Amino acid sequence: MSIRIEAAYDGSLIEELPLHTEAEAIEMMSAAHAAYMDRTRWLPAHQRIAILEKVADAISSRTEELALQAAREGGKPLQDSRVEVARAVDGVKTAIETLRQLGGTEIPMGITPSSAGRTAHTYREPRGVVLAISAFNHPFNLIVHQVVTAVAAGCPVVVKPAATTPLSCRSLVRIVQEAGLPTDLCHFVLCERDVAERLVTDRRTAFLTFIGSARVGWSLRSKLPPGAACALEHGGVAPAVVDATADIDDALPLLVKGGFYHAGQVCVSVQRIYVDDTIADDFVQGFEQQVRDLKVGDPTDPGTEVGPLILPREVDRVDEWVKEAVAAGAELRCGGERVSPHVYAPTILVDPPDDARVTTSEIFGPVVCVYRYKDLDEAVRRANAPDSYFQASVFTQRLDVALDLSRRLNGMAVMVNDHTAFRVDWMPFGGHRQSGLGRGGIGYTIEDMSIERMVVFRTPH
Repeated sequence: MSIRIEAAYDGSLIEELPLHTEAEAIEMMSAAHAAYMDRTRWLPAHQRIAILEKVADAISSRTEELALQAAREGGKPLQDSRVEVARAVDGVKTAIETLRQLGGTEIPMGITPSSAGRTAHTYREPRGVVLAISAFNHPFNLIVHQVVTAVAAGCPVVVKPAATTPLSCRSLVRIVQEAGLPTDLCHFVLCERDVAERLVTDRRTAFLTFIGSARVGWSLRSKLPPGAACALEHGGVAPAVVDATADIDDALPLLVKGGFYHAGQVCVSVQRIYVDDTIADDFVQGFEQQVRDLKVGDPTDPGTEVGPLILPREVDRVDEWVKEAVAAGAELRCGGERVSPHVYAPTILVDPPDDARVTTSEIFGPVVCVYRYKDLDEAVRRANAPDSYFQASVFTQRLDVALDLSRRLNGMAVMVNDHTAFRVDWMPFGGHRQSGLGRGGIGYTIEDMSIERMVVFRTPH
C-alpha cells in the first residue's frame, strides 16, 4: 500500500510513499529496543553533541529547501515556514546546551546514624525506546521537539509523522542519520493508525510523545504498557481578555497574528477575544480592517499570510461551525466563506452564543470570535468556561489587572500584552486537563526522556 502526499493548497501530487506494514513497524521497534538493551551501543554525551552540531549545520544550510517543503505539504505560508526552520536550528542548539548541563545531584548522607559512612549521588540515563507520534501543523519543528530530544537523551526513537506531512519528518530523520546517528537509533515509520496503536501497546515502548487530538491522545495513553511514561500535547480554546485601558493599536496586530497564523491551525491560536464593552466597537472596527488586509493564497508565495487548511474536509467543518454560529445570533463581520475547496476566508464572529461550537471547542481554522463584556469577573468566568488549560492572554495597562488575571485565567501560561500563541522552544509548554499532560520544551522533554538513578557508596570502617 502507498499514500499520496498532496499539496495542501490545491491537492496536487507531491510524492507517493509506501506505507510500512505492521511487521516492518515491529521490526523497527525490535531494532530500537535491541540497541537500547545493549549498553555498549549507547552513545556517550560527547558523540551525541557532535551529531547534533552537524544536524544544526545541515538544517541551516538547507533552510529554504526545508521551508518550501513544509509550506507545500502542510500549507503554512513560506514566510512562517522559514521561521519554523530557523526555530528548529535553535531547538537543536538548545538540546546541545541542555545535554551539556544534564546531570545528577549529591544526596545527603551521614545525617543519621544509619546513613553514616556513606555517600550517594544520582545520574541520568536514557529511559528507553521513545515512540513519537506527531502532527501536521509544524511538520519540521515538531519532529525536532520529539526526535532531537530523544537523540539528546540517548534514547532510540521510532517516529510516526502525520500522514498529510511526512516529508519534513523524513528529511529530518535523514539529516540525523547523515550526521552520524546509527540507523537503529532513529526510525521513520509511515503507517496506518492501527499499526501505530500496535506500537503504542508494545511492551518495549518506554515513552510516548504524542501531539494531536485529545480524543486520540487520551485513548492511546490508556493503552500504554505498564511503566511507560508519556507526554500529550492537545489543543485549546485560547482566550484573550482586553480591558478598557489596553493599548488597542499595540494589541490588534498581535491578535491578528495570533489568531490567523497558519490559518488558525495552532493549538494555542487566539480563538476567543473578550473586550470591554466601552471599547468594543473601536476594537472590532480596527480588528476587521486588519483581518481584511491579510493576503490569502498560495503558501509558497512569500507574500502570503494565510494559506489553506490541511484538508478540504476541514474547510467544510469550519464552514459548518461558522454558519451554525451565525444562525444562532453571531454577527459575521468578515469572511464566512470558502475561497476554494482548500482555503477558508479569515473570519470574525462577534458575540456568538456561549454554547456555540466556535466558543466551546477548538476551531483549528481561520476564525476568531470577539465577545463584549461588562466587568472583568464576567470576562474571566466566560474565558474559563471550556475545560481547556493551555495558554491565555490579557491586554491591559494596569499592573493590578495584569497580576490578577494572570492568576485567574485558566492556562499553563498566561501572556500579558501578547497573543496566546507566543512560544520560544526553551520555555515549558503544554496543556493541563483536556489540553494535555506533561511539559514540552526542549530541555523539559529531554529530562522526561531520561531517568535519574542513584549510587550509594558505603565506606567500610
